[in-house]
Amino acid sequence: MARELTVGQVAERSGVAVSALHFYEAKGLIRSQRTAGNQRRYGGDVLRRVAVIRIAQEVGISLADIGKALDSLPEGRTPTRQDWSLLSKGWREDLDRRIRQLEALRDGLDDCIGCGCLSIDRCRLRNPDDRLGKEGAGARRLVDGRSTS
Repeated sequence: MARELTVGQVAERSGVAVSALHFYEAKGLIRSQRTAGNQRRYGGDVLRRVAVIRIAQEVGISLADIGKALDSLPEGRTPTRQDWSLLSKGWREDLDRRIRQLEALRDGLDDCIGCGCLSIDRCRLRNPDDRLGKEGAGARRLVDGRSTS
């Protein structure tokens, strides 16, 4: 390795706790070498890898998905600007889906705030598309001992 960093140096320079770095390493997201005294040493490129991990986490990408994306890079290299562009495009569809879900949740809150009761028969959040309620009041799940789910 050209420039080796201790785990403390990586933590200080990246702003990530030592315990988080150990966790990332246990998950295979970053790698270190061991000295003769069994101390971790990281290459300087680990700082960019940690930055990519943290940015992806900030926007809600799971560590499992981050790991898959990093594993897709040739020879496990540190992501370049072009790599980041490809990785982020891969996550965009999932992020867009989650944004739509959050917008729908936000927009549905107006009814709950307006009525204040969280009525099960009216609430689009608690009871969305109440198909069984269209059959009238009362239990609809059990009919003659059979489930109608």
